[in-house]
Amino acid sequence: MEHILGQEWEIVPAGGATGEAFFASHKDQRLFLKRNSSPFLAVLSAEGIVPKLVWTKRLENGDVITAQQWLPGRELKPPDMNQELVARLIKKIHRSEPMLGMLSRLEKLPIDPDTIFQTVMEELDKEVQSLPVVNKTIGFLIEEAPNVSCDEKVVCHGDINHNNWLLTEDNQLYLIDWDGAMIGDPAIDLGMLLYMYIPEENWYSWLVMYGKPLTDHLRLRMKWYVALQTLSTIQWYKNKERFQEMEKWVSFLDELL
Repeated sequence: MEHILGQEWEIVPAGGATGEAFFASHKDQRLFLKRNSSPFLAVLSAEGIVPKLVWTKRLENGDVITAQQWLPGRELKPPDMNQELVARLIKKIHRSEPMLGMLSRLEKLPIDPDTIFQTVMEELDKEVQSLPVVNKTIGFLIEEAPNVSCDEKVVCHGDINHNNWLLTEDNQLYLIDWDGAMIGDPAIDLGMLLYMYIPEENWYSWLVMYGKPLTDHLRLRMKWYVALQTLSTIQWYKNKERFQEMEKWVSFLDELL
């Protein structure tokens, strides 16, 4: 990274799973650098969903480096997810035609319930599948699969965990880490957000801020996608041998059904 910016810049790894992200600072300038970000980043920046894209450079080896503004701020905490700012930003994302158009041009096809179900089932090993609550969940998913189709297809983030939200010091809210973006049912995002962070008695009022009524069909779709995502999460923690966290999600699944 030094040969792109110059020796006077201080560059440190930003952490993360890929090891491809860095923070760079020089005097009062601060940048967030990433190797081989999706071309989708340009639209996210233009729409104000992520911090501003400053420049993009292609290296001789074909790698692309992007630089975004590095803004002082903090991650959201779980109670913050009830804020109108969050509902408004999710609404903006789900209604963005430029974002939908760009993902379509990147040959992202809308994902349907059957495809997601098959993908998750292929992840699950026999030990996880043999757990009684997992077995019960798979039965629920198969039974309700014909009832969760939805004509509305939007850009979904896919991981609306509170850690992926950045609130800046001047009260601007951003949603970062778009590597798992997809075109699909808005219930994919809404389900996890409501089930994880919003008490059920507040779902109606949260969805009013988002701009959608709480229908029985939306309720079912959210539950269906949350159950599916939870199966995937259980397997992920098992693969990492983080059994305590895995058990928490097994208990959550038990309560869900």
